[in-house]
Amino acid sequence: MDNRSMKSTRIAVAMSGGVDSSVAAALLVEYGFDVIGLMLRLWSEPGAESQNRCCTPDAMALARKVAGQLEIPFYPIDAKNVFYNQVVQHFIDDYTSGITPNPCLRCNRHIRWEFLLDHAQAFGATHMATGHYARIQNTATRIQLLKAVDQSKDQSYVLHVLNQQQLSHALFPLGEFTKAEVRKFARDFELPVAGRSDSQDLCFISGGDYRDFLSRNSNQPINEGEIHDLEGKRVGGHQGLAYYTIGQRRGLGIASEKPLYVIEKDVARNILVVGNQDQQSRRKLRARNVNWVSISPPIEPLSARVKIRYKSSEEPAMILPRGEKEVEIQFNDPIIGITPGQAAVFYDGDYCLGGGIIQNSIE
Repeated sequence: MDNRSMKSTRIAVAMSGGVDSSVAAALLVEYGFDVIGLMLRLWSEPGAESQNRCCTPDAMALARKVAGQLEIPFYPIDAKNVFYNQVVQHFIDDYTSGITPNPCLRCNRHIRWEFLLDHAQAFGATHMATGHYARIQNTATRIQLLKAVDQSKDQSYVLHVLNQQQLSHALFPLGEFTKAEVRKFARDFELPVAGRSDSQDLCFISGGDYRDFLSRNSNQPINEGEIHDLEGKRVGGHQGLAYYTIGQRRGLGIASEKPLYVIEKDVARNILVVGNQDQQSRRKLRARNVNWVSISPPIEPLSARVKIRYKSSEEPAMILPRGEKEVEIQFNDPIIGITPGQAAVFYDGDYCLGGGIIQNSIE
């Protein structure tokens, strides 16, 4: 971010009432930019608005208070319908179809960097800043996405969905700082959110967990069925495929000498397939809807490190293009936890090369 060349630009900050977005706004004000604050009013279950993980009435009041302290305009943006249609409904549909989605990916792609960016530009902003921990680097031919300096907080995984046009309007002021430094900034700026804890859960799940949410909101029946081992033998019963995730060990209700894990969801037959730890290892996966960020789409096989979940470790692998938007990923060593619906994101050191949605595991 070249502050000197951007002093005359208006920057919209996506605020949430949390520490990170508030500090992002405060830093940009301190740098001397023309800053406005925008906050999304997201969908929540009727009657449970105060129980959401973020964007509650209290969070809205805190964000407004921060904006007032920073002396910047603050505009709430109604996103209830678009958020429900683009994020919540897909979350429900995917789970009831046997897929384990990451709704943050759809939210970043469709809500923050389409819907909210459009509103930011309507307010005259040339750029939109968020409290994400990530960095951007401009080259002569491409805008590249990099990990944050604080890699324990890095969020490039959920930002790999951004295209070049969106990245050209994006700012991540916290990418160069550690979380401890951001907390200190909040105290130094005397922000009213300085002591607020981080939100770790899905923002629209009000109380309980996702299973309770699905049982209340799914229009499709979630049917009980059988649990089989890899040989096809019935070893138990499940409460509905939507209530289980790949790699899950607890809550299976099966007596076994060795721990059993969910290996597969056979949606066609409504069967949950389990096996021991060795049996859940896989060497390959296919990913679709691939978005290449820091490099142009490769034609030849590409060596990279791959994360298959937000909190998973990076594993060395070979990425083989299989058409314009699909890849096959071959890991150097077998890995566990490959889950359809999650993202496989590719890295070369600090550079986030791109990523796609896991379709299935192979072998």
